[in-house]
Amino acid sequence: MADITVIRIGEHNFRVTVVEGDSQTIHNVTALDEDSQRYGGDVPAERLIELSFEFLLEREDKESILTKFDLPMIEHYFPEFRRAIRKRLP
Repeated sequence: MADITVIRIGEHNFRVTVVEGDSQTIHNVTALDEDSQRYGGDVPAERLIELSFEFLLEREDKESILTKFDLPMIEHYFPEFRRAIRKRLP
């Protein structure tokens, strides 16, 4: 299981660190307010991004995840993302 850390580094920008064993990757993700509303509703953006990375890691290695992307880009690669992420929400 990967350790996922999400830190806000700007108004809509987040740094995500994924650690598995002895290796880690760092990703920069942009999540606008409308993205958070579309995918997560009232869930804080940090939590939505953490859940999004759990979703991604079930489908690909951390090294395959883009190092910089906007949150809606996930849906471009994985059309089921919106439906799947809502199922993960409390």
